[in-house]
Amino acid sequence: MEKRYIQKIAELLTVRAGQVENVYNLNQEGATIPFMARYRKEATGNLDEVRINDIVEKIKYFDELHKRKETVIKTIEAAGKLTPELKARIENSFEATEVEDIYLPFKPKRKTRATTAIEKGLESLAKTIFGQTDVDVRAEAAKFVNEQVTSVEDALQGARDIIAEWIAENEQARNAVRQLFTKYATVSSKVLKSKKETEEAQKYRDYFEFSEPLSACPSHRMLAIRRGEKEGFLLMDITIDESEAKEQLKGIFIKKKTGASAQVAEAVEDCHGRLLKPSIENEFRLIAKNAADEEAIRVFAENLRQLLLASPLGSKRVMAIDPGFRTGCKVVCLDAQGNFKHYSTIFPHPPQSEKAGAVTELKKLVERHGIDAIGIGNGTAGRETEQLVRGIDFGKPVSVFMVNESGASIYSASEVAREEFPDEDVTVRGAISIGRRLLDPLSELVKIDAKSIGVGQYQHDVNQTRLKEQLDKVVESCVNHVGVDINTASRHLLGYVSGLSATLAKNIVDYRAKNGPFKSRSEIKNVAMMGPKSFEQSAGFMRIPGAADPLDNSAVHPESYHIVHAMSKDLNCSVNELIKDPSLKKQINPKKYISENIGEFTINDILKELEKPGRDPRAVAEEFRFDDTIKTIEDVKPGMRVPGIVTNITNFGAFVDIGVKQDGLLHISQMSSTYISDPNQVVKLQQQLMVTVTEVDVTRKRISLSIKDEKKSKPAAAKVDKKPPVNDFQSKLSELRKKFS
Repeated sequence: MEKRYIQKIAELLTVRAGQVENVYNLNQEGATIPFMARYRKEATGNLDEVRINDIVEKIKYFDELHKRKETVIKTIEAAGKLTPELKARIENSFEATEVEDIYLPFKPKRKTRATTAIEKGLESLAKTIFGQTDVDVRAEAAKFVNEQVTSVEDALQGARDIIAEWIAENEQARNAVRQLFTKYATVSSKVLKSKKETEEAQKYRDYFEFSEPLSACPSHRMLAIRRGEKEGFLLMDITIDESEAKEQLKGIFIKKKTGASAQVAEAVEDCHGRLLKPSIENEFRLIAKNAADEEAIRVFAENLRQLLLASPLGSKRVMAIDPGFRTGCKVVCLDAQGNFKHYSTIFPHPPQSEKAGAVTELKKLVERHGIDAIGIGNGTAGRETEQLVRGIDFGKPVSVFMVNESGASIYSASEVAREEFPDEDVTVRGAISIGRRLLDPLSELVKIDAKSIGVGQYQHDVNQTRLKEQLDKVVESCVNHVGVDINTASRHLLGYVSGLSATLAKNIVDYRAKNGPFKSRSEIKNVAMMGPKSFEQSAGFMRIPGAADPLDNSAVHPESYHIVHAMSKDLNCSVNELIKDPSLKKQINPKKYISENIGEFTINDILKELEKPGRDPRAVAEEFRFDDTIKTIEDVKPGMRVPGIVTNITNFGAFVDIGVKQDGLLHISQMSSTYISDPNQVVKLQQQLMVTVTEVDVTRKRISLSIKDEKKSKPAAAKVDKKPPVNDFQSKLSELRKKFS
């Protein structure tokens, strides 16, 4: 990558050029973002995953821009219109919009009114008029009347068409209108009269007569309006004060007061309404759409991160229940590793109501399989099943958890589930998924398309390629943040480990099946297609519990084992003794082990890891219980203080499950007595809260909640690197303001 791009990225992201260059080189060598953030801190200057990802995104942008510049230069050169000055302007530009503006006059065009007029020979007349010399315009136009140009008016119209296109392709003109859109654009929507009274249109009634400044429109409103437009219920418009735009354009292009100036003024009027405004409006529609997409994807990605890093139950024997009324409750038993052991169906609820038999069956299974915890899906009949289970005396402590089952049905019918349990029914697979989610949310949820997990909004309306790209990054980040047990991880989980392809993940599982559990990290090198680069990128994120070398069950990378061995040798002890004895670790002088290739960041990370080798960074799952007096929305009354659990977070608030079918809305304005810009400042996904019911609308099935005067009852989810909240349009438009100021 050219130095000027590296320097520009450094300026844009306020990092050093050397950091950008090192990230670029590592990226070119095949290093993943998790690997760079964890094991190449000296090279990156200790940048976290978010910052490294920002650099990688900018590198991609400038790579694509550079390719576009080459295409533009070649096209203009082929047309014989490339000058040294023009080439320099293109090459020195850092903005895709600027490059396209420069290219626009030279861009091959489809037939337009201007090209038709040029074919009729009216370009020289247009130049005369545009020059605004003191000539008799009609007399000049009369010279061009012929078989193709039938009258003076026809000649003048053709000349104005050419001038209008020149103005539309003029950079100064485009930037002037852009500046007006940036500062003053209004987004509005209205309902199609023919659809206003239809039932389907009512979900968009808030946008039947809607208008607000574009810069103030949040992403969820923009996406809602666009969805209503796409479905044929709404018309959306982005507008500015047209008279102001026309006056500014006239100020740019009308230099004198002549007869020709009046023709230029007419061309300006025509240009703005027919060419320039629609073009810039489309540009801003795209900016608005992209900004809304990015913000919606950011919110979705942050929710997904929190869900994937939710507290696992750990190695416990689990019973999972997929509740139901008519078809009964599907019950499965899993061992501490999540292996399927038993399946049966009970019918404790109407219409069959075989409660006594159901209780007997559950007690028998708990005893036979040594069940430590019971996970119950939170769907239909979930609360009723929870009440039943909590009322049973199992003769020993058995924890009970409600498990979010969003996407479980998607998994149960998937190829992944069929491959794992080819002989089991979809209902059995769904129950198994619920149990495994309780044991380890991350390991189970990676098997499901992230869009089906139910923690985002408008996920089907945003750019699907971008959405998948960002969600895959989140999954990869979470998997590598936690690390995986290579001897138990599924190929789907292994597929997200840094440096491992789907093929390599499958090869690891096949090797494990044939040769038994891996005994050391070095043995991983024996897996088919595991080359040096793949091993380098992946080894530090794979764990081997019980390995002879305790470092194999840590985040210490094999390339750094020699450092730990040197430490233990200097202290005259084994690595095991060094790990177990805190007093030995206190004797280590970190500076002693810093070398040309090993820096302070790496040494500090190694010492931190020796404090807790292989420990799961996630908190342990804690039991949660809804208010037993609340089962339906009719039971919910304003003023109640009830326990709830956060199920989804948006820009405008969070949705909280309080034990009824409808989640309540905890609006951002009800989260704190002081101003907050992002709900994530106060709540986290799966967080347990005490909430106050402020309003209940049974007809519309809406519950409003508040925690203004409540204290959070449980700590937020484990903290990991994440991108700070962004006001989508404000950030995009502020960039434009800087450019045009």
